[in-house]
Amino acid sequence: MRRALATVDLESVRSNVASLIGRLSPGVGLMAVVKANGYGHGAVPVARASLAAGAESLGVATAAEARELREAGISSPLIVLGPLTGADLETALAADAEVLVWSLPFLREIVRLRHDQGGRARVHVKLDTGMRRLGLYPRDLPRFLDELATEPELQLAGLMTHFATADEDDEDFFDYQLRAFDEAVQPALLRAADRIRFHCANSAATIRFPQSHFDLVRCGIAIYGLSPFQTDPWTDGLKPALRLTSYVADVKRLTEGDTVGYGRAWTAPGNHYVAAVPIGYGDGVSRGLSNRGQVLIGGRPLPIAGRVSMDLITVDLGPARPAVNPGDEVVLIGGQGEEFITAEEVAAVLGTINYEITCNLSSRVERVYQGT
Repeated sequence: MRRALATVDLESVRSNVASLIGRLSPGVGLMAVVKANGYGHGAVPVARASLAAGAESLGVATAAEARELREAGISSPLIVLGPLTGADLETALAADAEVLVWSLPFLREIVRLRHDQGGRARVHVKLDTGMRRLGLYPRDLPRFLDELATEPELQLAGLMTHFATADEDDEDFFDYQLRAFDEAVQPALLRAADRIRFHCANSAATIRFPQSHFDLVRCGIAIYGLSPFQTDPWTDGLKPALRLTSYVADVKRLTEGDTVGYGRAWTAPGNHYVAAVPIGYGDGVSRGLSNRGQVLIGGRPLPIAGRVSMDLITVDLGPARPAVNPGDEVVLIGGQGEEFITAEEVAAVLGTINYEITCNLSSRVERVYQGT
């Protein structure tokens, strides 16, 4: 019995990657985004599964994430999608990672490092078409490319942007961003001497908007079988890869009026049985699920009773002596019998998104892998 266990089905990851690639036109590649420890699933195993299923490259957010993949022996093209400075930039370049640029000072810092260390850095210019985070305004792209072209230490590998609303029903702003990107990159396409990639589609755009695919898509949440639209993932042909489980540590009989846990936040309405389950917010089970969340035991959905503590939750088993015993499996995300709790359902209870549910799983949660 493991107190907090995430079982990741790599066959589901491969299936999701293959399904997404099946949506693409010939010649369009897929980048598997494995940042944040593979959205909580484990970066290295997911990266290998994604590449085996046909992904052509990997995306991460930090230099340390790039180094982790290289130290694991993964040699595929790799892009750091987040900002870098100082030692982090050196780490990323030492890992032979491609990096983003959007400012002349940062571009010159790459040139300086490559001049000292030798070799060329492959860079992707990021355009800000409306996200208003990182990126170069499209009007500044021609001058920026002129500057980049004068630096022998740099090789232009791609032009990219990121959508703010690809997962939302209102398509007006998405259309605005796509049009801005398309208009900006057309002159660059004509002037490019080397093969460069044009990419802007995330998981949501990959599924909904084929006109945004260009010649590379960046898929993160969908490769894990999680819905970019916070709906039923099976609707889009996705298979959830992660199952989060614990076990029943004890079953206790309460009498009417007994209270449970910190703050006495749950009171037994009569003679009730409760199960103590050794998993809590120290493992990534949000305290917001107190008196609101559900788990599966014996194939039945049962409510969390009282507050989620750091190491334990308590589950209301009802007034009748249940067929539940210490050692029985408890499912917090995933299926048991005919029932299933999705990360999307947990997120809806908490008023957040499925990304946060899996990314919040802590290092105390043991990961094991099926379908290797």
